[in-house]
Amino acid sequence: MFFYLSQFLSFLAMPLTIISLLWLFGLLYIRKKWGKRCLWIGLILLWFFSNQFIANQAMLAWEPEFKGFNEVKNHEIGIVLTGVTNLSKTAYDRTFFNKGADRITHALQLYRERKIKKILITGGQGLNPVNPQSEAELLERFLLMTGVPAEDIMIEDKSKNTAQNAAFTKEFLDAKGIDTNQEFLLITSAFHMYRAKGCFDKAGLKTQTFPTDYYSHDTKYDLPAFLYPNPSSIENWHKLSKEWIGILVYKLVGYI
Repeated sequence: MFFYLSQFLSFLAMPLTIISLLWLFGLLYIRKKWGKRCLWIGLILLWFFSNQFIANQAMLAWEPEFKGFNEVKNHEIGIVLTGVTNLSKTAYDRTFFNKGADRITHALQLYRERKIKKILITGGQGLNPVNPQSEAELLERFLLMTGVPAEDIMIEDKSKNTAQNAAFTKEFLDAKGIDTNQEFLLITSAFHMYRAKGCFDKAGLKTQTFPTDYYSHDTKYDLPAFLYPNPSSIENWHKLSKEWIGILVYKLVGYI
């Protein structure tokens, strides 16, 4: 129930939801002064959230700096959070990735460079799955295809959110008799790292972070960045608003 509630609250906080509601009320009450104001506020917010420079600066301020591979200490296990595959597209001979594929490809690079000896993938099917396979299974298939031995891959495929990623990973490690007092390498998207780290700390797992999947880019001072609206900028604000709501709710219920 909590999973569906958090998703609904995140939807309400998204920029396009707010703008759409402002325009809806503005059109319904256009003859009133506050109705016209709703339309203007919605238009101003649309410009603000679609502005490339503003959105990128917000994401730059939120995302932690990336780490060079040579900066990472050697770990026995790297923990990869899912949320990177297209579960709405069912196939059994390949894995369809969304933008966050960095999570698993960088984990693979860490493995090849012997920064981690094993890869633990945590993540189930998420909300309203149409694919009978879990994300962990899909990513395991990808790693096997790249030549990673099966004995170096572990999967936890029941969790549906970040809090469960941490709690179920702890249970999985305990059940396997793996020392949970060691430090693990936590691999997830940069925008999501604060919440993920908090959940794993709460679960009693010590982690070093390795952020991936960056939505920000180096600052550009040019005309398109300042003036041209861009739908990807709205997507960045959606990511941020969903994450901030998630952090707030997780703190309220004691997940972090």
